[in-house]
Amino acid sequence: MPVKSGASFRLAALPVVLMAQLLAAAVLTLTLVWVLHFRGGVSWEMSSNPQLVYTAHPLFMVIGFVICTGEAVMAYRIVLGPRAAKKAVHLLLHLLSLGFAAVGLYAAVKFHNDAGLAHIRSLHAWLGIATIGLYALQWLVAFVYFVFPGAMMTMRADYAPWHIFFGIVIFLMAICTAETGLVRFIFPGNYPSEAFVVNFNGIAIFMFGVAVVLAVILPSRY
Repeated sequence: MPVKSGASFRLAALPVVLMAQLLAAAVLTLTLVWVLHFRGGVSWEMSSNPQLVYTAHPLFMVIGFVICTGEAVMAYRIVLGPRAAKKAVHLLLHLLSLGFAAVGLYAAVKFHNDAGLAHIRSLHAWLGIATIGLYALQWLVAFVYFVFPGAMMTMRADYAPWHIFFGIVIFLMAICTAETGLVRFIFPGNYPSEAFVVNFNGIAIFMFGVAVVLAVILPSRY
């Protein structure tokens, strides 16, 4: 169905950004409750409980690749002030996300190595590796185009829409990776309270992803 000329959502980004903040708080709360209460926290020592090492993986990945990345994508809608300040927050949040992801990836690799398990066998692992690789590449290319003083303004203008497009794609890849990671936790037999927390967290992550994308495509003011 063709879009009529002048058609719009008739909605500004602000209420969606506020909803995204509430969803981010819900994702963080549910993740912490799951990891700390139901999974017993995190540890880097296999001798205590091997699962505590692996539990660090979803904790740091959700904080980094879901929450921090979502906030970075919305930085131009959230941060008040000059464009330079918005760009700095956008860049630093993405860098922080990569830092959290590196710790989460280390936890997964350490658990597999210590337990003698094979690596990169599941769809979750494939998506995760692809997301991390593309995320790092996107950050480096953006740094060259938008921060490096030698880049010409015409180059920046030409690349800007592609930067936005690939940024949204990579963020959605991170959301898909998180969801495929959650579905690996299967609860046979009785349906424990942990299952409700995991499922509600998956729904909150999905809704957060939708809110972030909508906040980006909506105008700052209607």
